[in-house]
Amino acid sequence: MSEVVATDVAMREFGARVAGLLAPGDLVVLSGPLGAGKTTLVQGLAEGLKVRGPITSPTFVISRVHPSLCGGPALVHVDAYRLGGDLEVDDLDLDASLEESVTVVEWGEGLVEGLAEDRLEIRIDRHDADEERVVRLTGVGERWADLRLP
Repeated sequence: MSEVVATDVAMREFGARVAGLLAPGDLVVLSGPLGAGKTTLVQGLAEGLKVRGPITSPTFVISRVHPSLCGGPALVHVDAYRLGGDLEVDDLDLDASLEESVTVVEWGEGLVEGLAEDRLEIRIDRHDADEERVVRLTGVGERWADLRLP
């Protein structure tokens, strides 16, 4: 499933819609080139999940936990850009909080798929001349067999 997203505001709104699909234990793997809008999408996810912010790229701290403001799951936001491989992912101990949180990993493609059999993969590609992006959602596993956006 794919959708064209025209602006940063629309990307946040799209993220809030995707958040309506998420539950504790979900793993979301974000991919796309630098500047595609991955963190902007996570800001929308956070708004939809009603977690404490602000949501900024965790590039230098690698991982941030944003607790729920309404009794829902926490958002674990990870930036795997600087990680060198599986061993560094293991050091983050993401599987310890995976079952009770929504875990979103930017740049996680090829690194974190082993954390869960079921995952939502989101690929963002930016058109050359404008802000418009194409966002592709791919559900992996039984959990995402009937993937539909609200």
